[in-house]
Amino acid sequence: MSQAELQSGPAFPPRTDDPLAAGRGQTWSGNVVVEQYIDAHPFSRFQWLLMGLCFLIVLVDGMDTAAIGYIGPALVKGWGISKAALGPVLSAALFGLAAGAVVSGPAADRFGRRGVLIAATLFFGAMSVATAFCGSVESLVTLRFLTGIGLGAAIPNAITLVSEYAPSRSRSIVVNTTYCGFSVGAAVGGFVSSWLIPSFGWHSLFLVGGIVPLVLAVVVMLWMPESVRYLVKRNAPKERIHAPLARIAPLDLSRVESFRTAERADSQPKTSVAAILSKSFLVGTIMLWLTYFMGLVIFYLLMSWMPLLMNEAGFTPERAALLTALFPLGGGIGTIASGWLMDRWNANLVVVLGYLLTAAFIFVVGQAMGSIGLVSALIFLAGTTMNGAQSSMPSLAAIFYPTQTRATGVSWMYGVGRFGGIAGVALGGLFSAWKLGLPAVFALLAVPAVIAGLAIFVKHRAHPERELA
Repeated sequence: MSQAELQSGPAFPPRTDDPLAAGRGQTWSGNVVVEQYIDAHPFSRFQWLLMGLCFLIVLVDGMDTAAIGYIGPALVKGWGISKAALGPVLSAALFGLAAGAVVSGPAADRFGRRGVLIAATLFFGAMSVATAFCGSVESLVTLRFLTGIGLGAAIPNAITLVSEYAPSRSRSIVVNTTYCGFSVGAAVGGFVSSWLIPSFGWHSLFLVGGIVPLVLAVVVMLWMPESVRYLVKRNAPKERIHAPLARIAPLDLSRVESFRTAERADSQPKTSVAAILSKSFLVGTIMLWLTYFMGLVIFYLLMSWMPLLMNEAGFTPERAALLTALFPLGGGIGTIASGWLMDRWNANLVVVLGYLLTAAFIFVVGQAMGSIGLVSALIFLAGTTMNGAQSSMPSLAAIFYPTQTRATGVSWMYGVGRFGGIAGVALGGLFSAWKLGLPAVFALLAVPAVIAGLAIFVKHRAHPERELA
């Protein structure tokens, strides 16, 4: 089956005029290529449920990551501390996210995505429950760091697992839709906290945010299989590989001699970290890191400092908060639209376009401060393109790396990029201290968006052979 044939077929979700009917009736025998088997069948109920479960894990991850922002006012009032004292609490989780991502990737490529995902979900659930009972800033910093480790390990492995069960014709939109769970979770956390905190105190938010992932981890243990591509690469027994494939569509095991992947057997370095830094992947790896870093510089600077910067520029606190909220509002639209486009055109160039449009919209925001309507529209558009491009990065990384290094590649991009969030928060403080005007701030913020777009273009030119991996 040619690559062109594999790319043909219904959009996600499958259309009613299913052009894959021949694939359902095909007899599979001999050496079965698992990617071709997945691509030859419509998106199954099993794949929907797997995607939904990973979406929920990512959602709880987003809810817990954002939780500290929602409880900040309650902590300041209840513990009698200053807002500045919460700074280490906010940054602790970011450092934990980076550490968890960096450690979990190689572990998942060695021991399996499923096991690491279960361990990470159990760990951040347990740490979140423990956070509900802490009584000092010091213990809160420690527990937020530990929680961050679990959070940082969970998302990349959920994304990797989903990508390895998704058909190539719709992989990007499947992965991007799953990743939307993070922004949905952050928003859900706001609604839940507005009800829980006044009624039951800030502790209740962490109890709920801990119990839910513990339940999800049990569901994963009981229902979710290991990645079928990982099983093939690890030479698992034929029966174990057959089990998840048969949940996609009936498969007569007696006719199958063996299972294999379509990936060529490259000679890889001994470790997955060495592999992603090898000559075959080095340029792409660095460009992915640079892009994700720059994207988070923009996102965290705007979300952390835009209300204050706009207030200093003369906007009322209420209007500044509403304008800031417009930035992530279009994230879901941008993420799904970007995934849809990536499955139809060159995925790299779709992401490049997203970042360059972000740069243009952000720059114009600073020049249009006299018109509140125009500013609102531009911030929404910038958030749509920015979140669409940034949320597409895990999908782009999953396409780029082969099975034996995919979890490490996605996780390390996620982990290294987290330092962009730390840098963004620090830069926002500097911009505020320097009393830069909003036109200057937004002009400077367009620079990392341009760098991000150029970095993906460099990756595209350096690794054209990885376009359809």
